[in-house]
Amino acid sequence: MAYMTAKPLDILRIDARNDDVQQRLDELREKLSPRGNIVSEAGRRRTIEVFGKPLTPQQVVEKICEDVRIQGISALLDYTAKLDNAELTPETVRVSAEELASAHAAAEPELLETIRRIRDNILKFQTALLPEDVRVDLPGGGHLGQRFVPLKRAGLCVPGGAAAYPSTVLMTAVPAQAAGVEELVVVAPPTPFGANNADLLATCHELGITEVYRIGGAQAVAAMAYGVEGIEPVDIIVGPGNLFVALAKKHVYGEVSIDSIAGPSEVVLIADETTRPDFTAMDLFAQAEHSPGASILITWDEAALDATYNEVVDRVDQLERGDLTRQALEDFGALILTRDADEACEIANLIAPEHLHIATDNAEELVDKIPCAGAAFLGNYSPVALGDYAAGPSHVLPTGGTARWASGLSSLDFLRGGSIIACNEQDMRNLAPDVQRLADKEGLTAHRGSVDIRVG
Repeated sequence: MAYMTAKPLDILRIDARNDDVQQRLDELREKLSPRGNIVSEAGRRRTIEVFGKPLTPQQVVEKICEDVRIQGISALLDYTAKLDNAELTPETVRVSAEELASAHAAAEPELLETIRRIRDNILKFQTALLPEDVRVDLPGGGHLGQRFVPLKRAGLCVPGGAAAYPSTVLMTAVPAQAAGVEELVVVAPPTPFGANNADLLATCHELGITEVYRIGGAQAVAAMAYGVEGIEPVDIIVGPGNLFVALAKKHVYGEVSIDSIAGPSEVVLIADETTRPDFTAMDLFAQAEHSPGASILITWDEAALDATYNEVVDRVDQLERGDLTRQALEDFGALILTRDADEACEIANLIAPEHLHIATDNAEELVDKIPCAGAAFLGNYSPVALGDYAAGPSHVLPTGGTARWASGLSSLDFLRGGSIIACNEQDMRNLAPDVQRLADKEGLTAHRGSVDIRVG
């Protein structure tokens, strides 16, 4: 067989019947954690070159954010020059309307048609999520309410290091548009895959986005959070990015809202004897090629596990990003053999993955046993790539186990809920005794007095 002559893959194997699964998974997750205290030797040298000393990523982010907050556009442009090797001015940091229109005019018609179809898919799904305002009538004739108001201004982070991501523009901008956000700000690094990428600019123009800036990393997050000359502050910052973007979003949270502190992409795939191993191999590759990206297979069928491993070994070096994919599988991948389907579900729920792909013949049954997942993909014909690019839910999802409590980005994130209390005199008198009693218990005499003066 072909896999016997291919280079073996040193991927972690866990036998849940004998191994300490929790410990092994904790060790795997620690490698992908955005804690900010681990840096490569190359990164360390770069940090010393820019900052003069070996700062941790956390310290780097704090320094950049504070400099941008205090010094404004000068610090933003200085860090862009030092970290991205791009010499910009206050006049050139923003992509001009002419550049956006030119990129759109030169774009392949088929690409624009694809963008429109995907936009419509996302808009249909995200609009369906929007809540209606609530009104509850009170006995005396007044009413209570909850209204949902869109945020005015949203900042969208779009990566641009190893590849261009028009899909991220779609998956962040369209949910915001569904919610009614008026002003969208896209930041992408000044690279051929970022704000200098014609397809990305064409996508922005097609969606009606007019504010696009050639900035990335922590300095872009800080500029949107605090505002600098020429860039007004936003209300929320969303979208994926590298470790420095994640840590910067964490740093500015409270100044603005954020969607999440995302780490590397991940998938947990549950397979049985009906799951095609060639499908499974490609699904594992699809996350690993992000590099870093975590790809974990869970199955109670040993033959399915072995068949998938053989397919992975046979195919990995044929991929365009084969070296990076192999490295990610060996560093962050795992093949887990369980006693049965129930144990597979327990382990998957313990991982709380960003992407959960249940590629079994009873996927609808199993998904109910795994509530902790950013997005669930059911069946052999629901690969994660459908959600990444076209289906409708956003591909900005919680990672690193945060799906235990966090949700993926949606139109709901761009709304602010506010309550309304409209009591008449009778409603106020009905509520007064309870207010007076609790105010007395808490010793807040003015609270009670504001009711006393009205009831006489």
